[in-house]
Amino acid sequence: MATAEAGANAVKRAAGSPMLRLLERLGYASRGALYAVMGLLALGIALRVGGQTTDLSGSLAFAAANPFGKVLLVVMAVGLTAYSLWGFIRAIYDPLHRGRDASGYMARLGFVTSAVSYAALVILAVQLLSGSGGASGDGTKTTISTVLSHPGGGWVTIVIGLVAIGVGLGQFLEAYRATFAHDLKGTEMSETERKRAIALGRFGMFARGVVFLIIGWFIVQAGLHHDPAQVQGFGGAFQFLLNQPFGRAVLGIIALGFVALGLHSFACARWIRLMGSSA
Repeated sequence: MATAEAGANAVKRAAGSPMLRLLERLGYASRGALYAVMGLLALGIALRVGGQTTDLSGSLAFAAANPFGKVLLVVMAVGLTAYSLWGFIRAIYDPLHRGRDASGYMARLGFVTSAVSYAALVILAVQLLSGSGGASGDGTKTTISTVLSHPGGGWVTIVIGLVAIGVGLGQFLEAYRATFAHDLKGTEMSETERKRAIALGRFGMFARGVVFLIIGWFIVQAGLHHDPAQVQGFGGAFQFLLNQPFGRAVLGIIALGFVALGLHSFACARWIRLMGSSA
């Protein structure tokens, strides 16, 4: 019993180590870069100066294509690994004080989902570094195709779509409530810095909520019609917005929201409260 408790305490101390906190901040910066790239590419479409939309994995592949791609991939792989670990730390130890009520456990579930998603990006980064990964495809479509190939896959797909819609609605609620503001080290920020960080987060989460609603709707349709071709990821959601009335204006606003989300992540890299950090 004492050995198990000592082991648990050692893990908790490691989760709050200064080195891991530094790497987690690098993870926020890496995440911010990926969101900013995704938003800028979508903005290029809206302004007629670009030719592609993409998701986070596509942003990673885009970064790998520049002259310093391998160095960037190594840095991002390290940072995103730490960010993925931070997702599990948030879920297990609750350093951001989400609580033990229903909303708190939903937040923790979201942290686990985030951890798994960014772990998948780390795997892609390693594949790109080793030369075994090409330009990223639509991971959402691939996943749903696998689900639909099993008995009962249609119903499971509908549930996945409804969960995505729920995530989108949750993003709207988070944008309104700005709970994330309590995660920032307010005493180290000027009033202007704090207001800007919160405004960027709200705008970014609203934009991400819109995209998740679209993705969820397409996934539900795929489940209803047992057709994985109807599934769209982030890139497909951007294209859907572009094809609507006033599509370029709408896409431009949502693209700027994703850039804002990236900038908010940069702010978090500087001011987020981490395990073991001071207030």
